[in-house]
Amino acid sequence: MVDSSLVRSAVALLAALLVSIVGASASFAQAPTPAPSADSSSSSSTQIPTPPRTPENTSPAAEAQRQQVQPLNNAPVWREVRSNMPGTTTTTVVGRETNVLIQPQGQTWRTLRNSDISVFGGWALVVLFLVIATFYWVKGTLALHEPPTGRVILRFTWLDRFIHWSTAITFSILAISGLIMLFGKAVLLPLIGYTLFSWLAVLGKNLHNFAGPLFSLCVLMLFFNFVRDNFPGPGDWQWIRHFGGLISKHEPPSGRFNAGEKLWFWGGASMLGIIVSMSGYVLDFPNFDQSRQTMQIAHVIHSIGAVLFMLGAMGHIYMGTLGMAGAYDAMRTGYVDEEWAREHHAYWYNDVKAGRVPVQAADPRVVRRTPAKA
Repeated sequence: MVDSSLVRSAVALLAALLVSIVGASASFAQAPTPAPSADSSSSSSTQIPTPPRTPENTSPAAEAQRQQVQPLNNAPVWREVRSNMPGTTTTTVVGRETNVLIQPQGQTWRTLRNSDISVFGGWALVVLFLVIATFYWVKGTLALHEPPTGRVILRFTWLDRFIHWSTAITFSILAISGLIMLFGKAVLLPLIGYTLFSWLAVLGKNLHNFAGPLFSLCVLMLFFNFVRDNFPGPGDWQWIRHFGGLISKHEPPSGRFNAGEKLWFWGGASMLGIIVSMSGYVLDFPNFDQSRQTMQIAHVIHSIGAVLFMLGAMGHIYMGTLGMAGAYDAMRTGYVDEEWAREHHAYWYNDVKAGRVPVQAADPRVVRRTPAKA
């Protein structure tokens, strides 16, 4: 990948923009409701608590007197509706919540969604982006220590790349549309207005609903296709101890996938992928007779899992593009230079050279690679 001052400057500007936008949105989300003015009417500035239901305050005479003192006060009506008692509500809907017209727990879910999940999740994404941007600004693209040999070996088959890019594309659709739904009201609405945001929100919601089942299918294919190379192996603990060589000058030897990739496979693509998929099905198909409370719990799990998934994906995407020279070409063409394999996956390279891992040779002239910097 190209390592230039222009790219670093663009990353720094984007980081500053994200901090300012999310900071403003967090302030907007947590802004207190303004206190009523002194000249406002008593009905809007003073909240009179509703007394418990008694025969005295529910009689027609008491209701007539209440309308004179508190015009348009429908608190007794809504108290009965919220009680969900038989005989107080009537509906033609048949289901588990036939008599539940108002669910008070929904306000708790709404507060949690608009405060803790949105604010802490948003800042977590921004902070990690700043960490990655700072690391790239200091270290740049990690290049090979020796020049490429010009001889390439097959690292990913066409099936590997098809499954990977299918998962990546569906994830990108879900991530962008999910960010619009979770943060759009606080971040995008003040910038682009109601009309454009409404179109964007509806488009994002429909893309999210239809891409979700495809993503779950891709996660299953990803798991069964790559699981055999992601079990713990020699060198994994050493790789973790040295943080993959990001701090030191040389990367510890590893198999086809290093310990960082294995942690992402098991904790991110597999565990979080299953969590967001299963909770997403609960939200995507409300016709399976699940209650509103079940869907609210699923939404909280889905949102937290999705934010954690995006946090892990940010590191994965960085290392596969700007972070390491040759990594993107490996997944784009399927081939890597022998020197790249030797420096980043020495155990796998030795197995390939010894014939313990069958791979196909290729004419390097037909493989267009981004040259690594010596």
